[in-house]
Amino acid sequence: MPDFAYAGELALARVLADPTGELAALRQQMATYPVTLGRALVAGLWEAGFTLDIARKAVSRADTAYVAGCVFRAVLLCAHALHGWAGRWLVNEKGAIASAGRLPAAPPGFTVRAHGVLARLGDRPDQLQAAITAAQALLDDVRATCEPPQ
Repeated sequence: MPDFAYAGELALARVLADPTGELAALRQQMATYPVTLGRALVAGLWEAGFTLDIARKAVSRADTAYVAGCVFRAVLLCAHALHGWAGRWLVNEKGAIASAGRLPAAPPGFTVRAHGVLARLGDRPDQLQAAITAAQALLDDVRATCEPPQ
């Protein structure tokens, strides 16, 4: 669970009871998505690249479980970066990929591509390498969206 999830939950919440008004006041503070959070999530794409690099070390061992974990982490970091770039709250991993794919700046086919990478991992080194290559292409497209050339 990301550490900013509580702020996002508050920003997105439907307050059912708030006799003191404390929740309403806090919710008002979160009404505008923090620009610095969005920048930090985009900057966090370095971790996605690093994660795919270490996944490559498991290919020769055909360690599907390890590669799956790394690819999932990289794809989730991409989803968070896209939400940060768009200034939209994403508070957990449930539905994160589909939500990112609906954002206007999402790379074409983001959701289908992300799901495809995870759906076709396989258990042979060539299959695992192909999945990592596809995840890297997706990451490159997210970087191109979120880190446009200066």
